[in-house]
Amino acid sequence: MSEQTQTPNNLAAYCWSIADLLRGDFKQSQYGRIILPFTLLRRLEGVLEASKDAVLAEYERVKNLNLPEEAQEKLILRATQIDGQGLSFFNTSKMDLSKLGEAGIKANLESYIQGFSKDAREIFEYFNFAEFIGQLNDADLLYKVVQKVRATDLSPKAISNHDMGLTFEELIRRFAEGSNETAGEHFTPRDIVRLTTALVFMEDDDALSKQGIIRTIYDPTAGTGGFLSSGMEYVLELNSGAKMIAYGQELNPESYAICKADMLIKGQEVDNIKLGNTLSNDQLYANKFDYMLSNPPFGVDWKKIESTIKDENTLKGFDGRFGPGLPRVSDGSLLFLMHLISKLRDSSDGGGRIGIILNGSPLFTGGAGSGESEIRRYILEADLLETIVALPTDMFYNTGIATYVWVLSNKKSQERKGKVQLINGVNLCGKMRKSLGSKRNEMSADDIATIIRTFGAFEVVDARPVSDFVGEKPADVKSSRGRQAANPKAEVVKTFASKIFANHEFGYRRITIERPLRESYQFSDERLAELRFANKPLNAPMKWIYETYGDPWTDEVQGEGYGQLTEHAVEIRAYLKSHYSELKEKQIKDLLDSKLWLDCLQTFLLGKSLQSIIGTEQCDDMNGYDAVLNKACKTLNIKLDAKEKKAITDAVSWKNPAAEKVIKKIHKAKANPLYGLFEVERDGKKQTVEYKPDGDLRDNENVSLDPTQTVNALNEAYFIKEVQPHVPDAWIDASKIDAKDQQVGIVGYEIPFNRHFYQYQPPRDLAEIDADLDAVSAEIMELLREVHS
Repeated sequence: MSEQTQTPNNLAAYCWSIADLLRGDFKQSQYGRIILPFTLLRRLEGVLEASKDAVLAEYERVKNLNLPEEAQEKLILRATQIDGQGLSFFNTSKMDLSKLGEAGIKANLESYIQGFSKDAREIFEYFNFAEFIGQLNDADLLYKVVQKVRATDLSPKAISNHDMGLTFEELIRRFAEGSNETAGEHFTPRDIVRLTTALVFMEDDDALSKQGIIRTIYDPTAGTGGFLSSGMEYVLELNSGAKMIAYGQELNPESYAICKADMLIKGQEVDNIKLGNTLSNDQLYANKFDYMLSNPPFGVDWKKIESTIKDENTLKGFDGRFGPGLPRVSDGSLLFLMHLISKLRDSSDGGGRIGIILNGSPLFTGGAGSGESEIRRYILEADLLETIVALPTDMFYNTGIATYVWVLSNKKSQERKGKVQLINGVNLCGKMRKSLGSKRNEMSADDIATIIRTFGAFEVVDARPVSDFVGEKPADVKSSRGRQAANPKAEVVKTFASKIFANHEFGYRRITIERPLRESYQFSDERLAELRFANKPLNAPMKWIYETYGDPWTDEVQGEGYGQLTEHAVEIRAYLKSHYSELKEKQIKDLLDSKLWLDCLQTFLLGKSLQSIIGTEQCDDMNGYDAVLNKACKTLNIKLDAKEKKAITDAVSWKNPAAEKVIKKIHKAKANPLYGLFEVERDGKKQTVEYKPDGDLRDNENVSLDPTQTVNALNEAYFIKEVQPHVPDAWIDASKIDAKDQQVGIVGYEIPFNRHFYQYQPPRDLAEIDADLDAVSAEIMELLREVHS
């Protein structure tokens, strides 16, 4: 390949042309697994060429010293120095791609790979390169591929680290797009990477343009290193003299190998790239960073590492990564966000910035007091959140759902302090000519620039047509299939908007509203009959058994023969197994045991005895129930234990909106109806009473936070305006207090993005709808006439 054509894109195209040899013997999704390591191998060979002789000589010297591999590597690495600049890898094999031969090429190539230092060798191992070498050899393609690879010069003299990095990135992109279904697991689309990188770095452009600047960048879900590469490229364009040190961790071995290879090509310390689960095994736990970028997996559960995460939350609290709280096990996105926050360089050392891509769930999932809400609360009350940008749908390879870019920082500018900017960029995209998996839309440079300008200006933008910002976009192509409406619905104008909110505007306080319990009681035969049967889950099976086998049973003589089911045990067990499969074996044994039946019968007979004294009249004032019951027991000279009293009370009482309120307690304190202390007149005296709450009528109200007013003043004003006019007997439950501020009500935070940008679309005129229906009806009738004729 001639030097004139050695641009990154042309080089990538040439390297990818190896696929022409692979077609037919390998799947398209496997091309990258062969092309990437061979490209890396050729580049490493070119980088090592100048120091090759010195390395071989040093290797001959140290190999007989019986030193550990690590110590040998340190000595050999010294030999890679040229003009004071050393390398982070070497190769001790005397071979190169031009000396492999054809007859024993498989063994020679494997030996050549084994000659690399540990970090470089590990990359080829995680590529499973040895396996593909074997497959290429079996297909008689290995020699041809090697000849193709060595035909181009990838040495530093021919192509710089920067351009080689761009070439490798282009190969990674082609590999990801070829993988299609699995692309999203290790590759973030470049348009999203460019947008997120610019949002994170643009606030620091002045600082990054200074000479000799050194900064760190980190990605805990590094994938193939797209975010790390983009961050380094952004800074390099601003300041060619700046140094950006990349760190990352990746779970997928293949993606890890690609990322590490990319960093090696770009001259980075590859030891900073780690393999493993970031959440359960943070291998960079002692590091803090200037910039962090991440696209964690959406909606992936963390059940496998649940115990590790919970232990860190419990034992370390805010000294660990997950002090604010834990999200539900079904989605670990917010765990990655908290991990990144824990990695922010201290504000006293210059602070740090975060850009993370999340789905919609972290915005609003979880009510007040939940783990998700407490995490949002921590972020907003610590004033870490700068902006959230809503992206178009269908932007990623493996999902079409709504996604958002969150930008966080612990070094906000003065104008941003205490505020959050929401940018609605859902319409800033265009259709791709060819879909890649679920990715059907892409953002142009103008789309990205619009968002960047709006963020940089920190301004409110009222909803205006997208065309005002990026010009006219091609209209969406509509399907021409089926019947077209005579009066089609008007096109919705696609808009772009930005809004700015104070942090507290996303918060609310959930207060619990109680209403009094109202109950009646009646010792009727129908209600007392329920005492023959135990509570759920045994209630229904007992009723069936009683109806089927209970005819011979008598309630007299302490129920002699009552509950004896031995002779029917087999058929009862079979029926219960088929109709009540939720019953456990112990519960079935209890149902077949006469003791259970006799215990219930005993309670039933007690109820019947009380009925003889209390009568069968309905009473709508439960407050006198205890006195009536105690008097009847005294008359009959019986004493009910707690279990019997509860069973009888549950059987004879029921909720009745027309009944009197049930008093829980009489207080000596002054009445305060807002908090459940009511003044009533009883027995000719005024008393302060507290009513029993009705759980079925319990409700919660969300009161917006307002730091200019006290909590009680806000709660009471809301209650008097929104609740009391509709339910005058309700009150605020003052026992429900927030664990953090100890005030009435539980604090919650949510970011209802769509609600803030919702645009009302009036429905079609009824006359138009009627006209369409008439037209369809006429068409159907005409078709029916044709059928009948």
